[in-house]
Amino acid sequence: MSNPDLPLLQIGRPGQSPVTAGGGCAHPSPTTLDGSAARCGDSCGCGGDDAYDLDPLECGLDPDLAQLIVEAGLDPVQVEDIAHLAIEEDLDHGVDVTTVATIPEEAVSVGDFTAREAGVVAGLHIAEAVLSVVCTEEFEVERHVADGDRVEAGQVLLSVRTRTRDLLTAERSALNLLCHLSGIATATRAWADALAGTGARVRDTRKTTPGLRALQKYAVRCGGGVNHRMSLSDAALVKDNHVVAAGGVAEAFRKVREEFPDLAIEVEVDTLHQVREVLDAGADLILLDNFTPAETAEAVALVAGRAMLESSGRLTLDNARAYAETGIDYLAVGALTHSARVLDIGLDLRAG
Repeated sequence: MSNPDLPLLQIGRPGQSPVTAGGGCAHPSPTTLDGSAARCGDSCGCGGDDAYDLDPLECGLDPDLAQLIVEAGLDPVQVEDIAHLAIEEDLDHGVDVTTVATIPEEAVSVGDFTAREAGVVAGLHIAEAVLSVVCTEEFEVERHVADGDRVEAGQVLLSVRTRTRDLLTAERSALNLLCHLSGIATATRAWADALAGTGARVRDTRKTTPGLRALQKYAVRCGGGVNHRMSLSDAALVKDNHVVAAGGVAEAFRKVREEFPDLAIEVEVDTLHQVREVLDAGADLILLDNFTPAETAEAVALVAGRAMLESSGRLTLDNARAYAETGIDYLAVGALTHSARVLDIGLDLRAG
C-alpha cells in the first residue's frame, strides 16, 4: 500500500518532467508584488515574448507556479486541465458579457481573496492556476498564507493585481475550487483535532468527485489527514461483494494474493471471526466495518500488532476519540470528500 504520508503525484508521462509535460510556460507570468517575475523557460512551447497574441486559454502555467504545484504533490498538467475546464464551462465559448460591458479594457485592480469565516485553507495555487489561464497580461500575486494554515474571518489569503476584466472573469471558477478544497481541509482538521494525542489518523476514501480526486485528497492532507489508495490499482481492498463473489473472506484474500503477490491487501470484515480468518491468511490491513468501540477494542487485542486496523461506518466527530483510544490505526471517513461544506471565501476588489 502506498505510504499515506507521501504526497500523491498523478498523471505523469514516463520520462517526462511533470512541470514541462504539457509545454507549460510563463505566459502570462505571475510576479510577486515586489516586481520580480518568472519568464518562459527553454522548454516552453508558447513561443516566448512573441506569443502574446495566443489565446490565453491555450497557454500553459508559469514554471514557478507549476513547481509549487509539484511540491504540493499534484500534477500541474492536471491542475491546468481542471482550470481550463472550469473557465470554459463558465464562458461557454463566449465572453463575460457583464464584465465586458461594465469594465474598461485597460482597467487594473487588486483582488483580495478573503476568508468570510474561520477554517483551514487549501487550493491557493489552484486558484492561481485559474487566474493564469484567464489573464491576458502578467499578474502579480502576494501570498499571505499557505495551504494548511488556519485562518480567521476577515483574513486576506491571497492578493492578485491584474486587469480587472480578467480578475472578475476568473473570480467564480477560482473561488469554486478554493472554497471547496478549503471546506475539505477544514472538515479534515476537525477530525484530526479530535484524534490528537492518540495513535489514530483520519483517512479519506475513493468517495470523491470525478476529475477532482487528486485535488480533494490533497485538501485532506492540508487538513492533517492521510490518503487511502488513489485508484483501484494502487492496492487491493476486498469488500463484502468481493467476498460474496469469491465464496468467503479468506478465499477472496487468497485469490488476490495469488494474482498480485506483491500488492498490499486490505480486507473488510464484519465480525471478529472474520478478523481471525484474514489475520491467519496474512492480510496487511483489516477494515472493521460497523464495529462498535467495544468490538473494535476486542479486534485490536486479537490482532496484537500483526496487521494494521482501520475503522469505517458509525463514525462521527462525537465518537471519533472513543474509536481512536482503542488503539486503531485509521478512521476511514468518506464524508471528508463527499459531504464537506465549502469554506466561505470571497473576492474583494480594490483600486490597483
